[in-house]
Amino acid sequence: MDLSAAEVKRAALAQPSSPPSPQAPGAEINGSEILVRCLQAENVKFLWGYPGGAVLYIYDALYKQDTIEHVLVRHEQAAIHAADGYARATGEVGVALVTSGPGVTNAITGIATAYMDSIPMVIITGQVPTPAIGLDAFQECDTVGITRPIVKHNFLVKDVRDLALTMKKAFHIARTGRPGPVVVDVPKDVSLKTARFEYPEKVEMRSYNPVRKGHGGQIRKAVQLLLGAKRPYVYTGGGVILGNASAELRELADLLGYPCTNTLMGLGAIRASDPKFLGMLGMHGTYEANMTMQHCDVLLAVGARFDDRVIGNPKHFAQNERKIIHVDIDPSSISKRVKVDVPIVGDVKEVLVELIAQIREARSAQDSRPDAAALNAWWGQINEWRKRDCLAYKHSDEVIKPQMVVDKLWQLTKDRDAYITSDVGQHQMWAAQFYRFDEPRRWINSGGLGTMGVGLPYAMGIKLAKPDSDVFCITGEGSIQMCIQELSTCQQYRTPVKIVSLNNRYLGMVRQWQQLDYGGRYSHSYMDALPDFVKLAEAYGHVGLLVEKPSDVEPALREAIRLKDRTVFLDVRTDPTENVWPMVQAGKGITEMLLGSEDL
Repeated sequence: MDLSAAEVKRAALAQPSSPPSPQAPGAEINGSEILVRCLQAENVKFLWGYPGGAVLYIYDALYKQDTIEHVLVRHEQAAIHAADGYARATGEVGVALVTSGPGVTNAITGIATAYMDSIPMVIITGQVPTPAIGLDAFQECDTVGITRPIVKHNFLVKDVRDLALTMKKAFHIARTGRPGPVVVDVPKDVSLKTARFEYPEKVEMRSYNPVRKGHGGQIRKAVQLLLGAKRPYVYTGGGVILGNASAELRELADLLGYPCTNTLMGLGAIRASDPKFLGMLGMHGTYEANMTMQHCDVLLAVGARFDDRVIGNPKHFAQNERKIIHVDIDPSSISKRVKVDVPIVGDVKEVLVELIAQIREARSAQDSRPDAAALNAWWGQINEWRKRDCLAYKHSDEVIKPQMVVDKLWQLTKDRDAYITSDVGQHQMWAAQFYRFDEPRRWINSGGLGTMGVGLPYAMGIKLAKPDSDVFCITGEGSIQMCIQELSTCQQYRTPVKIVSLNNRYLGMVRQWQQLDYGGRYSHSYMDALPDFVKLAEAYGHVGLLVEKPSDVEPALREAIRLKDRTVFLDVRTDPTENVWPMVQAGKGITEMLLGSEDL
């Protein structure tokens, strides 16, 4: 059997890779070869991109090596999303390569998506030759200017001798402190000119020195507040995931026995199966999570930012007095929306380690323990809120309920090594509510920017990183069409992901808002002309399954899992009138929840 070019390269990558050949004294190599060697020095294994005139020297250098697998996407936006998904699942820096002009502008949505969720990435962009910059050359745009608001930092490399050091800085900035995307803009002539290759082992930047260790005095204040609390709450966000601090968070939760919640981006930090976990909080969070947030007397916030989708109206949140401890790597996130009492700037993992140590010391030295009676009463109140069963929905034998699909998927994969990606909309919220994540980095979605179209590229990036894992993309018929061309990439690079499209023939979240806030005027939220997704999947060389009855959901999911080496597209026809509950409407407080249609 003939192997595809991708399979040949992947086979080569499976072999022990040899380091780049040593450079002869005084020898010079061109900027493109320097760039590739920088990526090799950073142990980059996958690079997502799309060629064009400004980056052809770089692509020529990639052709001559076999340690980095380049993945040719069908649109530059998908290159960034795929590298982003890889970074979210692995914790490593995701790397992408695009050409100048439209290559850069097509990548902007992906860069902004990564920036909003603090994902470590390095994006290499081609640029017109340096003498042509600013002269409206063919396929020129001001990459540095355009990307400045949506990157952690960016560079324009004007001298090939600066390229290696710039790349070292880019990776260092991307992965340290609060992570984020870094753009390195490389003019075409810089990629051709030559210089000696010298890659520094480490880099120090006087203007960039993120704090890692939390202030000891502030941590002691936090310990006093936590041990003296009568109605405590632990609220954590994506910073715990990004900081690889889930184990420390769980140790702290077990040590204290306090109720815990995660944001959308923090799911999996605390096990969903842990009785102390109250579910996700916020706009579509659980009743008990939101009520506990509003009525606690001491709140420990770790790696979260009190954003509008979490606390709703800040004035409503401020109505109840509480002491707030806020731990975050980024000082600009502290007291940005909500005034806090004990700010602790530092790496969340290191701060939690110190916090745990001081709590153990305080409890052993002074027998200072939480007020057991008060804590029992607090749990009693929380359990009363839990009785509302806010995620209940009406089951049906006639029409497929989207919640049931996600619940069935969880049941079938909870004991497997599974990753779940989603696009943005109702299906995203149902996935967050009904798939019970017990481990971090298994839930991959766009939180801050809310980008439709990310689900399939995310899944591709994860599947390359985790070839033996199950990777499911939960999407909708609107979102999936935004990057559906990547089904071609899945076929070329043999990334057998499973796509579960909850097809309700509407832009579901838009329709829900229009029903609740716009008098039922469904302006342009209905999909009048949808493709036959089964035939479309088959046209790309994949398996397509149409699911129209509730009784067919589980068999279809089992078949998708069974076909482990094939990309499978499940077109699941769901109830078009189903809404996501609970819901906090814009401008409302987090306790002003609509729990179902009966509240309308």
